[in-house]
Amino acid sequence: MTDKTNTGPSSNASDSTPQWRLEDEQNATLMVLSGIWQAKTGAIPVFPKDGLPKTPGGHLSFQTSGVQAWDTGLIAFLWDLKRVAHDAGISLDMQTLPGPMRQLLELLPEAPDDPVHHKAPRTPFLEAVGRHSIASMTEVGVVSELAALTAKGAVQTILRRSRMRLSDLLANTCDAGPNALLIVGIVNFLIGAILAFVGAVELQKFAAGVYVASLVGIAMVREMAAVMTAIIMAGRTGGAYAARISTMQGNEEIDALNVFGIQPSTYLILPAVLSLIITMPFLYLYGCLIGMLGGFVVSISMLDITAAGYFHQTVTSFGIGQFIFGFVKSIVFGAFIGLTSCRIGLKAGRSAADVGIAATRAVVVGIVGVIAIDAIFAVIADVLGI
Repeated sequence: MTDKTNTGPSSNASDSTPQWRLEDEQNATLMVLSGIWQAKTGAIPVFPKDGLPKTPGGHLSFQTSGVQAWDTGLIAFLWDLKRVAHDAGISLDMQTLPGPMRQLLELLPEAPDDPVHHKAPRTPFLEAVGRHSIASMTEVGVVSELAALTAKGAVQTILRRSRMRLSDLLANTCDAGPNALLIVGIVNFLIGAILAFVGAVELQKFAAGVYVASLVGIAMVREMAAVMTAIIMAGRTGGAYAARISTMQGNEEIDALNVFGIQPSTYLILPAVLSLIITMPFLYLYGCLIGMLGGFVVSISMLDITAAGYFHQTVTSFGIGQFIFGFVKSIVFGAFIGLTSCRIGLKAGRSAADVGIAATRAVVVGIVGVIAIDAIFAVIADVLGI
């Protein structure tokens, strides 16, 4: 037996260094392995692609008596050898390897599988429309069922049979109400000021500047206060609800509640929805007053109107029915934002990226839904003559 090729480390290396060499035998090639073949040493050699002679029909056997210790580092080296031998047309005599080593190596293919590129089939247009329509109707049904469960939980709370904690309701109400006063006040003040400025510029042309107070009052009470407050709450509170519930979904806290027999609709969703239903009418009133204040500041500075005159014109421009209509809209907006945000959080994935996706989706759905519902209310108001 003669040494044919020595591609391992130099001969003066320590006995523990992983080494290999090829020796000629009759009608076969012998690979001799020695040293410690462990990945943590960082000394595992790489078998070269031209390390075997291209002799189709040849055989390669192994001698591993010199291997002191090994792990997956040796398997990775043998896998490189296995692929090179496959390309060179040389068969490996696996029976000359120790049992564990042979079993691990046999699990690995001789060559990596070629990546399979699947071309996504094109969905017909009508099928895509039908699929999205069914999915949308399914979501409407799920949200409706969630609303029914929440209403049932509210009744059980009144009868003191619910598992909703009062501390959760108070915490959600504080977050959705007092903590939102600043942003709601700033936005509605600016909206009222903008309406007064635009109205003053146009109405002064007809010597009707006194009606700026009526313009601001009616606009804020009927539309702007309720809609702008709902949009703010959809972006601020609705996104927070979706992110919180999706985070609990990723941490398997929702699964833990289900295991203990606690319904998430009662324990999590009910306090969130109730807090918005309770606070939205008060935020609507607050938005109306702040918006009128913004219009008052602009009108006094631009027009020859007294404070008493502005106040009188504002009070006489609309009745209590307008406030009731705005009250109803704000309650519906609050329930819609709470239910959709919690639903989006419940169906979110379990990764960190899904939390951001759920929060973004809750904000978008909340804003678009609020505007769509407001359009429905506008049609209802026209039919009822409000």
